[in-house]
Amino acid sequence: MYALVDCNNFFVSCERVFRPDLQKQPVVVLSGNDGCVVARSNEVKQLGIKMGVPLFEIKHLVKQYGIVCFSSNFSLYGDLSNRVMSILSAHTERLYQYSIDEAFLLLDHVAEAEQKTYCEQLVKKIQKGIGIPVSIGIAPTKTLAKMASKFAKKYPGYKGACGIISREQREKALALFPLEDVWGIGRQTMKKCQQLGLTTALDFAQLNEVFVRNLFNLPGWRTWRELNGYDEITFSEVEAKQSIAQTRTFAQAISDRGMLEKCLADFVSSCASKLRQQHSVCKQILFFAETSRFRLDEPICFLHRTITLPTATSNTTELIGYVISHFRKDFRPGYAFKRAGVICLSITPDSGVQQSLFDDRDRLRDNRLQQVIDKVNSQYGKRAITLAVQIPTGNIEQVSKREHLSPCYSTNIRDIITLKC
Repeated sequence: MYALVDCNNFFVSCERVFRPDLQKQPVVVLSGNDGCVVARSNEVKQLGIKMGVPLFEIKHLVKQYGIVCFSSNFSLYGDLSNRVMSILSAHTERLYQYSIDEAFLLLDHVAEAEQKTYCEQLVKKIQKGIGIPVSIGIAPTKTLAKMASKFAKKYPGYKGACGIISREQREKALALFPLEDVWGIGRQTMKKCQQLGLTTALDFAQLNEVFVRNLFNLPGWRTWRELNGYDEITFSEVEAKQSIAQTRTFAQAISDRGMLEKCLADFVSSCASKLRQQHSVCKQILFFAETSRFRLDEPICFLHRTITLPTATSNTTELIGYVISHFRKDFRPGYAFKRAGVICLSITPDSGVQQSLFDDRDRLRDNRLQQVIDKVNSQYGKRAITLAVQIPTGNIEQVSKREHLSPCYSTNIRDIITLKC
């Protein structure tokens, strides 16, 4: 049996931990450069404000309803996420962190009749110990567990934990759940379902198995199986990301090649770190830089290149070298670039890397050096050691606009919370 733990409105909840005065106030968290809404409190959702809406479009609502805005504070969110996961890891034989605010737990060590009570107590423990509200879905498959967590979040009567265990519970839940919200149902699959007149998860689950296998291929069939109570998705399959991306819209357009190189180097470093965290390597890496799509009075330019590496790697220095060398060939002066990014593709486990006969890098030395750097950054901060081509730590704010940034209460001694008597 699985449990999917989902932190409610996580970014907003993190901000409220140290601002209890905002518990009943409408709160939004903004994307990079304070551009769009990426997290909303329930009060904001009730106002009809959608996810991803640009801030400038709702400025009148911000003023009218006194909505409190925060810039994304990933240092704070990451630390509180680690604290939540630490509590969860002590209550399961196996934990898989699916995202910053979600994790799967195995509940096989708890009797089935006691699992809901067990999860209700876990909800209370996290709320009391950290201040983050969570919802837990219990089910025999991961897809049903994610569905159950949404019911737990929506209906307070579940006390934070909802189980979809029996056949009757499963059929009732599927009938109430929109098909487009099912984990594993993508846009292309949904188009086919709409052509068939399918609207709920139950409509999809009641299709003939052979028909599903032929029309939707393997991924759609596995989702169908999961909805019907068959455990098809393993932890390893959920864990391995097929691509890793780091992109940013700059506060001010950048025309200087050197600064763009520093930004791309930072993006590569972030992607490479994530590759190593999941014990993966990439065979391809893509970079891009583009001018603003909304400034019709300025010349338009879009740089884009996919690099196929001779040997799959996750080494930061090597990946930065490939990206920067190709970027210098493609760069065109005279343009003001507003957005850039890096995407790692063709990701595979690092345990079976095919070496090149003509590879002249000392990869053993590179890996030892990278391990030392990662260890130092883990202990003293992720930017304790960076490459010279990356953005200097003190200059990061030059390419980011974060006018509503909250203090890093739990990770920076200078931002420690102050109590007034």
